[in-house]
Amino acid sequence: MKLTTFTNGSSKEIGIVLDSLIVPLKQEEYDIPDDMISLIEKWDELLDNVKNIVNKKNRVIDLKKVKIHQPVINPKKILAHGLNYADHISEMKVEKPKNQIWFSKFNNSLNGPYDPVLLPSVSSKTDYEVELVVIIGKKGKSISVNDSLSHVFGYCVGNDVSVRDWQMKTSQWTLGKSFDTHGPIGPFITTADEIPNPHCLSIQSYVNGELRQNSNTNKLIFKIPDLISYISQAITLEPGDLIFTGTPSGVGLGMKPPIFLKSGDVVKCQIDKLGSIENIFKDE
Repeated sequence: MKLTTFTNGSSKEIGIVLDSLIVPLKQEEYDIPDDMISLIEKWDELLDNVKNIVNKKNRVIDLKKVKIHQPVINPKKILAHGLNYADHISEMKVEKPKNQIWFSKFNNSLNGPYDPVLLPSVSSKTDYEVELVVIIGKKGKSISVNDSLSHVFGYCVGNDVSVRDWQMKTSQWTLGKSFDTHGPIGPFITTADEIPNPHCLSIQSYVNGELRQNSNTNKLIFKIPDLISYISQAITLEPGDLIFTGTPSGVGLGMKPPIFLKSGDVVKCQIDKLGSIENIFKDE
């Protein structure tokens, strides 16, 4: 299934996407939560009702007539892994990490899949990073590698927008990764049952229609089970938590000379089977 958070009028709803239609899950005869994290938390017990709603299609909305938001509005945690593709490590001219490199993005960075991204007035070095994003579905601590994928609810596309000079001011990347609007995700959550192998997905980014990044998730150095198992040794993962898994080569910083985003640029990020997000960058 593909799940969305959308606005049709004044209030946010959640629904299932079927081609060009949305089936809203808000139905009088079913007690379905009205936010994505609550739905994820109760997914197993609500799945039969969700399927019934989808099959009946008593209420449907044209996808083009609604505003699509980031599928998870207010996750407890946004975790991100850096330097996870060998070709990106090469273009950054750094050594392959011996250990996993983690940082966080704050909730203020989350943004919709088609919403404008703000270019900060304090920097001229804003960059793009297409990434596969994992949505956690089941709470867990010290999760084994073998059990890790059972904790995944689904996947979506993300752009880990990075303000490079602020990122590199210190050894901690969080500040340069957490500017307002610098984490567009979506367009929908594709549930894990539709992606039995997340390590075989083509992944690309385009700037103003020009292909910049072109790779495959089979090139991830630390695979998703390894990421989940490792980070869960320190941090309890909870439903709705997001994990950005890393970006391949082709970012603006890696170009010779570096080319950063300017006002009016449009960045499209896409991943096979998950769809695409597309954001225009505008001066703050």
